[in-house]
Formats: sequence, C-alpha cells, structure tokens
Amino acid sequence: FIVPFLIIGCSPNVIEEKDATKEINSLDLNIFNKNGTKKYSITSPYSIYDNFKNKFQFQKTTINIFQEDKPKYIINSDESFLSDNNKVLELKGNVKLKTINQDEDYLFADNFIWNIDESNYLLTGNIRFENKNVILKSGKAKMASDNIIEFFNPVKYIIKDDNNEKRYETNSENAYYDINKESLSFSSKSKRVSSKIYF
Repeated sequence: FIVPFLIIGCSPNVIEEKDATKEINSLDLNIFNKNGTKKYSITSPYSIYDNFKNKFQFQKTTINIFQEDKPKYIINSDESFLSDNNKVLELKGNVKLKTINQDEDYLFADNFIWNIDESNYLLTGNIRFENKNVILKSGKAKMASDNIIEFFNPVKYIIKDDNNEKRYETNSENAYYDINKESLSFSSKSKRVSSKIYF
C-alpha cells in the first residue's frame, strides 16, 4: 500500500492480509515534511492498517514529534489512530507526553488529539501537568506549537515549595502555562490577565 511521505520499517514475514485490513508486527513509521525534514515517528509492536478507510490503528504506541529535525515531544499511550490522510493523530489510554528541551516536564491525559496540519494538540480527561515548579489539573486542555498549554476551568493547581506540600488550590478561570518561560497565568473573559506567576 502507498501512503504519502511515509517510510515504514517492519520485521519480515509478519504481515497478514484479512480482507480490507493488514496486520503489522513491529512497525516503525516515519512521516516527513515536504522539505524532507522528519515531522513525527510512530513505533508499535502491533498495528492494523485499513485499506478502505486509509486508517492506522496502533497498540502500545510511542510517538516522537520533531521540530527542525530534532525531537520535541515523546508521547506514549495504550493505543492510537492515524486517519484523515495522515492529518489527524488520536491517542487513547494512559497518554503521557514528555518535553525534550525541558527537564521533568510531563503532561498526562486520557485522550490526545493532534491536528497535524495546524500543529494544535487537544487533551481531554484527567489532565495533569507536572514539573519541578507546579502541578496543574483540569478536564480539558489545549497545547499549541509555541509550548503554551491552556487549561480550561475549573483548574486545580499546586505551586511547589521547599516543603513540597500537596494542597490543591482551585481557580475558576482558565490557566496558561508557558513551558519555555516557566510562567503560569490565569485569565477569564472579563479579565485578560488576573494573575501571573514566574518561577
């Protein structure tokens, strides 16, 4: 089968055709930008490709997202789906995102949807972001390519201190965490910025 801008590596003699689907063991899939730079890679011990729907289903997925040919994020999940002509990547179950450039920055969720052309990331269900400075929790969050995560209200958060206390505060406004600047701010429709914290 042919999928644009893909390079697929898999172990020999492990592909079984069943009607409209192909089962693949030990899949390594690389997708490139039109200029030849790597956009993202997917590894999975077991996957299924649907010919009719042009859709991949991956189990126990590890995904590397690249920027300027360098890894930016590493994401793990129980399963994932690549669809819409490689434009939408959806991860489900125990999603864990780790940033490469920042130490100990982790983002957890039940579900993660990446609109690949727009470089937007939508997370839903039991969102938790944690690093050395802060813990943030909400039911929904968005992350853009500029490394700013928007957490939708209500937001529970902990500002870590030397005592490492685990008492959550709740804010009814949306929270914005800038990974690059290590800053946290809260805003609402009525107030552009109500508070801002730098670490």
